[in-house]
Amino acid sequence: MADWFIMFVVGALFLIWVYKRFYVWLHEPVTNRLILLDNGEEPDGADRHVQLLEEAGYSVTSARHRIPIGVGLDGEMLSSRLYIDYVAEKRGELFLVKTARERMPMDWTGSGVRDRLLVYSLLVPHSAGILYVDAKNNQIRTITFHVNE
Repeated sequence: MADWFIMFVVGALFLIWVYKRFYVWLHEPVTNRLILLDNGEEPDGADRHVQLLEEAGYSVTSARHRIPIGVGLDGEMLSSRLYIDYVAEKRGELFLVKTARERMPMDWTGSGVRDRLLVYSLLVPHSAGILYVDAKNNQIRTITFHVNE
């Protein structure tokens, strides 16, 4: 009789453990399954963007992250990619860095910034923000997104 009781208790504890693991997995935020920035290139210390960031107190940890994106279009799979120019840290916070390009000027309106940079914030939600570096004008702009309810 004692053996059956012990088996019942162990079985009940196992079922409770399985239920809790399933519940945690089911309610886990999607952000835990997103992009990890671990395969970037070494930053070039001679690059003006890196120098500008370091002068502003940022530590540039990696460069040129390529994020492949699969796009389904009418049942056909297309491929694309997003690029993160640099990853920088300051006071223990992670920042994604995009650099200014003459052929793609930034529209500094709410919708313009949203359309160009929100995707990076959504891909790497644990980042503290996005740094937009314009080496030509010696300017670093910090962009963060906040969803109002």
